[in-house]
Amino acid sequence: MGERTAYTDFIAGLPKAELHVHHVGSARPETVARLAERHPDSGVPQGIETLRDFYTFRDFGHFIDVYLAVVSLLRTPEDIHLLTYEVAEGLAAQQVRYAELTMTPFTSVRMGIGIEAYTEAIEDARRAAERDHGIVLRWIYDIPGEAGLESADATIGYAIDQGPESLIGFGLGGPEVPRPQFKPHFDRARAAGLRSLPHAGESTDAQSVWEALDALGAERIGHGVRSIDDPRLVERLVAERIPLEVCPTSNIATRCVERLEDHPIRALRDAGVVVTVNSDDPPMFGTTLNREYEIAADLLDLDEQGLRDLATTAVDVSYAPDDVKARVRSEISEYAGG
Repeated sequence: MGERTAYTDFIAGLPKAELHVHHVGSARPETVARLAERHPDSGVPQGIETLRDFYTFRDFGHFIDVYLAVVSLLRTPEDIHLLTYEVAEGLAAQQVRYAELTMTPFTSVRMGIGIEAYTEAIEDARRAAERDHGIVLRWIYDIPGEAGLESADATIGYAIDQGPESLIGFGLGGPEVPRPQFKPHFDRARAAGLRSLPHAGESTDAQSVWEALDALGAERIGHGVRSIDDPRLVERLVAERIPLEVCPTSNIATRCVERLEDHPIRALRDAGVVVTVNSDDPPMFGTTLNREYEIAADLLDLDEQGLRDLATTAVDVSYAPDDVKARVRSEISEYAGG
């Protein structure tokens, strides 16, 4: 999980918001191992040690294969509820006060869970987590890119016809297939009041970010690190104040960036791009949000004031209710001495 740093303790207590974290990708190894014992036909190894090898990725495509194998463990609404509650519990333990959790209902419905039962399970878990741990959750429903237009058609239907009030955004994840094909789905989502929050510029190139902005009306970009390759795109991100949801360890684990010292987050920040730091699929990548803040402190040369500003930026560019934003901003300010 990384060596202790000068800011480990400060970060551990810092109130935070998490904007880019995947529901299934946040499954604790213990949860995965337990579900693998329950469903031995899944191909997921049953021991914690073996899981560590399972979570060693050759490239982005291999990561997607492993991710889908873990998805196959979620076969009942009870599985969904357990996972959702435990993810929230793990975030709350890191002083995360508000999280936008990316959900992929299509893959669960394909496993045989009805969308009504899925929605009920995540909503019950959300309410229980807020009651027990004080963490506020909101949902982003995303299209899994590997499943194409069929999944897009289904997901926009789930979002508009069955989406709970706590659904705030519409996303697009998985392999970076061309973005413009999903324009009609994002048009419908935006017309219904959902925020456009697609992934882009992670495993491909800057062009996918242009497509996310122009075709999908993106208001924030998931990852977006390859934007650094196109100065005109960087200028646009700065001018339009489009935030990036940067996940440093994820980019190393999926081989999208070779080494942390090569990570473009500093160049993006120095150019004036709004950056937030997030954990993506933390147990799969052997990280936590707190660890990502430690990495950011190093890569961006942040002191306690800089870390406070980083945490505040995430709250500012979130889609939390106004009262939650105000409360978390105040908690950050009080914690960090003004």
